[in-house]
Amino acid sequence: MLYVVLFFAIFSLFLYVLLGGADFGAGILELFSSKDHQVSIKKRVYSVMGPVWEANHIWIIILIVILWIAFPAFYNIIIIYLHIPLTLILLGITLRGVAFVFRHYDAVKDKSQLLYDRMFEFSCLVTPIFLGMTYGALISGNIILLEDHPNADFASVFIKPWLQPFPILTGFFFSALCVFLSATFLIGEATEYERRMYIRKAGIATWIVVLLGFITLAVAYSEENKFVLDFLKNYYAVGAVLLSGLLLLPLWRSMRKGKVVLCRFFAGLQVVLILSAAVGAHFPNLIITKNSQVSLLDGIAPESTINILGISLIIGGLIILPGLFHLLKSFKMIKILENEEK
Repeated sequence: MLYVVLFFAIFSLFLYVLLGGADFGAGILELFSSKDHQVSIKKRVYSVMGPVWEANHIWIIILIVILWIAFPAFYNIIIIYLHIPLTLILLGITLRGVAFVFRHYDAVKDKSQLLYDRMFEFSCLVTPIFLGMTYGALISGNIILLEDHPNADFASVFIKPWLQPFPILTGFFFSALCVFLSATFLIGEATEYERRMYIRKAGIATWIVVLLGFITLAVAYSEENKFVLDFLKNYYAVGAVLLSGLLLLPLWRSMRKGKVVLCRFFAGLQVVLILSAAVGAHFPNLIITKNSQVSLLDGIAPESTINILGISLIIGGLIILPGLFHLLKSFKMIKILENEEK
């Protein structure tokens, strides 16, 4: 059952990045667009994201519950040593949800709408940055465990690990990845004019992702970051990233021809390949501290707990996944059986 639990943990992570990441990217697109484009994106976001935006967060909840129950030692390190960025992530998700609802359903249309817009846009920008910073801190080698350094000060233990160049760059890289996903996914719901706009924005986001990815690796390499050094020696990880880059060619061809399903497939596959490289390059040692590496499999729950959790996840998956597919299909977010041509 351990493999079942691991599968659902990784599966939840991938789905949250793909679906939740695209949601965050929509707000970032809106923030960095002209006023005319903001109006267009705002309308499109409501028609696409409105029916499903809450459903996308079930995946991060499932992932957290799995870590909490099955891998308590690993979970404790994340929650204790990175509680500040995690709190900011929670605050960002909350403010984003509040603003998303209020700016649409507020009965009074006045200057408060501008506040809701900015709250939505900036929370969409900041939240994925802190998500990326959290992951960057985990693999940066900057985390100081109190059992190894009992006299360490508060800033060294709880602030400095995620306020370093590598975690910050990782945060901006993930934010740019969200914009790329959103711009690509929204092409399938856009008018002809909007489609050209989203293609341009997807192109800009692609270049930013590539540039930030190169800078992030270069900075980490200069700092002799163990994760990145091992990453560059891992043929699977490097191959996955190179394949992700090569998929840009069929992706752009699909965009120009208006192939909705292929656009989303190639964009999603690219992100999955990048995530697979990031997670698989050092698995199961997914936390690198100043003095050691922490394995996801260290201090796991008893076998009986793992078995119950695995059975629960299988039953839950059989209920949730068909319902989610039906929800997305009902609101035309999955266009597998439909004519792709606009």
